Amino acid sequence: MAASRSDDDVVIIKKYANRRLYDTESSSYITLERLAEMVRQKRQFKVIDAKTGDDLTRGVLTQIIMEEEARGTTMLPVNFLRQLISMYGDQMQAVVPQYLEASLDQLQRNQSKFREALAGALAANPFAEMARRNMEMFTAAAAKGNPLTGAMGADEPRRTELDELKAQLAALQEKLDKLS
Repeated sequence: MAASRSDDDVVIIKKYANRRLYDTESSSYITLERLAEMVRQKRQFKVIDAKTGDDLTRGVLTQIIMEEEARGTTMLPVNFLRQLISMYGDQMQAVVPQYLEASLDQLQRNQSKFREALAGALAANPFAEMARRNMEMFTAAAAKGNPLTGAMGADEPRRTELDELKAQLAALQEKLDKLS
């Protein structure tokens, strides 16, 4: 059974007038980069104004996104940003946060499934298997004196090797189709 997070698990970050962020858990000043790292680690935190006690978490998270985007780590397309801005003041504004949150949750679930499928494909490593088979065919042909013909007629090994390569490529394509 998963334990639910209590308010005790939420780290309080105080933001001072000089824009510095103070982590009350570690009793030290931290950066926006450290807060971004905490988000990636799924650590819960709340940013409050040190003087007024107002919750500033949303603004600080937005600031982190802006800094990531400014660094060139762009994830938000311009058209998406325009559409999002156009929703402010619209009748749909109340629905957008829940919709975006549900969409991102679904994306993360799909991302996990894709990673699992990819991990399975990599574990099977079709490229390594193909390279091994190609090396076996090359070694067998070279051992018989002529890498192209071996002991058979000139056209037979080429046709056999080509058929095997086609079959390997078809199997690889099928695996790739399953991943997408």
